[in-house]
Amino acid sequence: MAGAEQVIAGDRESRPSPIDVHVGSRIRLRRTLLGMSQERLGESLGLTFQQVQKYERGVNRVGASRLFDLSRVLDVPISFFFDDMPDSLAANFGGSTGRRTTGSAESQDPFADDTLSRRETLELVRAYYRITDPSIRKRVFDLIKSMGPAEP
Repeated sequence: MAGAEQVIAGDRESRPSPIDVHVGSRIRLRRTLLGMSQERLGESLGLTFQQVQKYERGVNRVGASRLFDLSRVLDVPISFFFDDMPDSLAANFGGSTGRRTTGSAESQDPFADDTLSRRETLELVRAYYRITDPSIRKRVFDLIKSMGPAEP
């Protein structure tokens, strides 16, 4: 019987939990948006960059105290790590979704979940926030909005 339990436990350990993968992807998203390396994040937390990699891939589960530390270092509320969780994932674990909604248009956007994790998006956001003059940054924002389709 112990052998069967070990096989089951071993199988479970070889596949990261979808929630751990989601939390890890949110850690990576925020770290990247800040332009922070895995090494620098690790140093801030007293970890190696390899441990940060494992958190970001969902291989290692993030405990409550580590999540608290991550929220301080990455300057986000703890809820950030659960935001934009797919409806199916949240439903399977008995909770409501962690989505932030701003209106019905966002829920109709088929690219909403994937867009934030693209390198192009991250680079654009970093470049935008490197513009130090608020009036220029606002003009760039308005320009980009004007180039897209009209909002409903």
